[in-house]
Amino acid sequence: MRIAKHPILDFKKQKRIPFYYNGEKIFGMTGDTIASALHDNGIMVYRVTDKSRKRGFFCAIGKCSSCMMKVDGIPNIKTCVTELKAGMHIECQKGKGSYK
Repeated sequence: MRIAKHPILDFKKQKRIPFYYNGEKIFGMTGDTIASALHDNGIMVYRVTDKSRKRGFFCAIGKCSSCMMKVDGIPNIKTCVTELKAGMHIECQKGKGSYK
């Protein structure tokens, strides 16, 4: 669900941009965070803990670790506070994340 009209914010300036999730090309909007763009595409699991517990979009303010993903090869990026950019490569993360 996307807000189309708001009394203060102007959503008319947004444009559709491509990015990659686990190698698949999908689209978000300028001004989205990575997490909000994934959520808008129906992707709810962002990482899996060492004990195989699924984590996703939770606090949306960067305080928890639920939304950490690998972004352009860098692990442990908090996607709820990271702005989406065209062409980004986002990967689901397992465990604590590493540079391997």
